[in-house]
Amino acid sequence: MLTVKNINQYYGGSHILRDVSLEAQVGKVTVLLGRNGVGKTTLLKSLMGLVPIKSGTIEFDGRPIANATPYQRARAGIGFVPQGREIFARLTVQENLRMGLAYKSASTPIPPHLFELFPVLAQMLGRRGGDLSGGQQQQLAIARALAAQPKLLILDETTEGIQPSIIKDIGRVIRMLADRGDMAILLVEQYYDFARELADDYLVMQRGEFIARGLGKDMETQGVRQLIAI
Repeated sequence: MLTVKNINQYYGGSHILRDVSLEAQVGKVTVLLGRNGVGKTTLLKSLMGLVPIKSGTIEFDGRPIANATPYQRARAGIGFVPQGREIFARLTVQENLRMGLAYKSASTPIPPHLFELFPVLAQMLGRRGGDLSGGQQQQLAIARALAAQPKLLILDETTEGIQPSIIKDIGRVIRMLADRGDMAILLVEQYYDFARELADDYLVMQRGEFIARGLGKDMETQGVRQLIAI
């Protein structure tokens, strides 16, 4: 679904992404791990068109998108949950969910399966987003990205600031979405145990490049925990 080949990106004179290549396949969770400041969020912003790449190629569903705008990538079927959630605090839960349908007809209903994935949202449709707990806001952010039924879901630091019980709920939803077989998932994460539990494939980033990659089932034997602690 997503193929990235040898992309490079700079901030000023700093070389942030260095010949980065990856694939995210339908029906799989691809996990990207690394400490703060290694380039993970910059990579996601490059995939979404929020920052330009200097060189390399990005293909989505067989088509080049390196020159596409962020809204064109969203319309093509990429859903993005940014670090920090970035919900609209003054809008209600229902209004936030409708923002995920912004480019569709005004009569397009909110997909009912979102409330099956996150039942708490059905109980809080009229509540303002800013009044939700951190975990509830994260569920809302994921549901908003899922509203347009993307083919690729990109999640940045999903567990950050979230209570353990909701982390488990979110993990179950991510696994369920992947197992459904019609979506690719790219998950950026620092919480090793959460990443290992979900990963079909893993990538480890350090200083803007990948230093390890492989199958999720091999993360323990390949010493991935130690790599991200260095």
